[in-house]
Amino acid sequence: MAVIGFGEAGSILAEDLARLGLDVATYDILIDSHDTRPALIARARAVRVRPEDSLRQALDGAQLAISAVTASSSAAVAHDAAQSLRAGQWYFDVNSVSPATKRGNAQAVEASGADFVEAAVMAAVPPQRLAVPMLLGGRSAPTLEPLLRALGMNVNTVAVEIGTASAIKMCRSILIKGLEALTVECLLAARTFDAEDEVLASLDRSFPQMGWTGKLPDYLWSRVAEHGRRRAAEMREVAQTLRDIGMEPVMASAIAERQQWLVDQLAAKGLGFDRDQLFSWRALADKLEEHNEGRRP
Repeated sequence: MAVIGFGEAGSILAEDLARLGLDVATYDILIDSHDTRPALIARARAVRVRPEDSLRQALDGAQLAISAVTASSSAAVAHDAAQSLRAGQWYFDVNSVSPATKRGNAQAVEASGADFVEAAVMAAVPPQRLAVPMLLGGRSAPTLEPLLRALGMNVNTVAVEIGTASAIKMCRSILIKGLEALTVECLLAARTFDAEDEVLASLDRSFPQMGWTGKLPDYLWSRVAEHGRRRAAEMREVAQTLRDIGMEPVMASAIAERQQWLVDQLAAKGLGFDRDQLFSWRALADKLEEHNEGRRP
């Protein structure tokens, strides 16, 4: 088995599969860098995953290859993998990209004789890990589904056409990532005006089931603070999805911009996200305000 990409999602999937006793190889472009190679190799070996020096080596003999790379490199990786894939291998694309990109990836992979199955990951990977919900698509998805379920994966085939599963993910992201971005913008402004308690109370009266006066604001802010860069990249894929059907991505583009803005602000001001610390959106907003010397965003 091979996992292409050893970032957050790829490393979790690789580790959990290795724990099942499977022989798991991985290749990540960071292994090509003198600066990042030692740490990546150490992380992989620590979870009994075999790091390889090339994509070709990782794919050699792997019955299942999971592509878990960045959205921007998904197409290039699929085309590169197609040079080494053969009939009898599965290429399982879990990347958050547009339906058109998935279809292009499928065309490249299937030209090699390998089977292509797309997946749309429908929740954050870390909490549920290998059991994170995924929607599958592709002619071979009904065949692969029971094999993945046997490994403990939570997968459901939604279409035999490539692109439908990704479309579900892309459309959903407009609302989910949009709610995060709106909450950041709304509450950062409200905090600047010392009006956040009244704003949250009003939101709670309008939507009493959501938890606006409870943990929801901290959760929504934390998703952007921790994953905003990746979420912004996904929203740019959403924007392309909308352009592909002739719809101007007004909201999707704005969501990507606000998600990117927060993580850029954190990076510029040396503020990091510590998942081991209790997160407070108010504390983060205050730190941003301090660094901005009172200027409003």
